[in-house]
Amino acid sequence: MTSVDPHAEARFSPLHQAHVELGASFTDFAGWQMPVRYSSDLAEHHAVRTTAGIFDLSHMAEIRVTGPDAGTYLDYAFAGQLSAIALMQAKYSLLLNEAGGIIDDVVVYRLGDAEYLVVANAGNRFPAVAAMQARAARFDVTVVDESDDVALIAVQGPNARTILNKTAGFAAGGDMITLRYYRAMNGAFNGTSLFIARTGYTGEDGFEVYVPVAQALALWEAIVSAGEAHGLVPAGLASRDTLRLEAGMPLYGHELSLSTFPAQAGLGRVVNLAKDTDFIGRAASEEGPSATAPVLVGLIAQGKRAGRAGYGIYSSTDATEPAGEITSGALSPTLGYPIAMAYVTPALARLGTEVYMDVRGTRIPATVASLPFYSRKK
Repeated sequence: MTSVDPHAEARFSPLHQAHVELGASFTDFAGWQMPVRYSSDLAEHHAVRTTAGIFDLSHMAEIRVTGPDAGTYLDYAFAGQLSAIALMQAKYSLLLNEAGGIIDDVVVYRLGDAEYLVVANAGNRFPAVAAMQARAARFDVTVVDESDDVALIAVQGPNARTILNKTAGFAAGGDMITLRYYRAMNGAFNGTSLFIARTGYTGEDGFEVYVPVAQALALWEAIVSAGEAHGLVPAGLASRDTLRLEAGMPLYGHELSLSTFPAQAGLGRVVNLAKDTDFIGRAASEEGPSATAPVLVGLIAQGKRAGRAGYGIYSSTDATEPAGEITSGALSPTLGYPIAMAYVTPALARLGTEVYMDVRGTRIPATVASLPFYSRKK
């Protein structure tokens, strides 16, 4: 599902001029012109793994839920038990349809006793908002799409905390050293309130900073200035994609879709069937996918030829019918060998099973491997 109108005018981030001045190349992403790279994909990827990278994520959607029934409503609208998360805690969750398919995958923050922030994908902003507002009808809640008022800047990598602490005008509302992963705090930049989360989509430690649009450019420039002495580089969507692939993180439109059951994608644990409230998609989730439905696996190959999204998976070199399809693939910059995520038939999903990727007419052997491919040292 997508909310993008192909005839609509392109949207630009509030940081667009900064990207132009940094020499970024741009790509269309969910109707937005977003930086795909500044220097090279490899340099930006390695910087995030070794020092730090700064990303513009202002295309993401921010949806605020408030009201006495906020927690109960979210338990009904989403697959997880979001009423149970602690104050300033984040939780990954899924917005399902009645058939159990995935409308979107989101991160939900609890901001107060009756206030939550739902962060959705850019391409699913309007379907997610529409579904959330429709599901709110029976509850005493207000669902407000704040996406146009909020910019999102991510600083990811081993030096992320040091850089933010040295950013002029930036102040965290607590100790960023002790802030746990998937937790958040309030902060400020030059007197303007911020929301700071220890979250990310790269497999590295880092922070995501939600800032009012009017202050976004000044904050970006201050972080870039502070980061010069600590190896910070601006990073685009290309490096973000290889980083999240190494970390085994699914991407909507690749690993997740309306036709995907969470259990097929290895996300069955996100669907809380133990909660005692009904939720949209519950009956379909309890029934689950068929026994022959494809399941998501990791693949590792030798050499330098990587499988890409859409390439077929075969059980042997001479098999005529595909037994699966790659959803994401690349030559891993960190590991130095080809990796991929793919949906394959259950018979081929066991760890260590050898399969064959059809890479432009050549069958390349690959081995089913566990996810993630890469985990940072803690």
